[in-house]
Amino acid sequence: MTNNMLPYIILYLVNIFIAAVSQVLLKKAALKKYPNFIAEYLNPLVIMAYGLFFGTTLLGVLAYKGIPISLGMVLECTSYLYVTFFGVIIFKEKINRQKIIALFLIITGVLIFTLMPF
Repeated sequence: MTNNMLPYIILYLVNIFIAAVSQVLLKKAALKKYPNFIAEYLNPLVIMAYGLFFGTTLLGVLAYKGIPISLGMVLECTSYLYVTFFGVIIFKEKINRQKIIALFLIITGVLIFTLMPF
């Protein structure tokens, strides 16, 4: 990793975080009851979530101007961290020992790959 890649890496990590936020919005929308089929898809949570997804596409394109695609795919694994965090905090999901070990392995793998010279 070179120093000129750092802003693009940070941009891509922000991109992944925003994508995780949009997934949370979609899950919150899915848990609600709606009066009809149209209201399920044309409500503020769903519209905002898809707007964020569109924004992440643009951010991803911008980030890939400064990082190799192989690094982007490794950084994408950090989404598991965000989703687990949101699941525990927002949806009160339980985290077990296997998930903790898996998250540790993901973090270790991302760090090893990111710190390797290209």
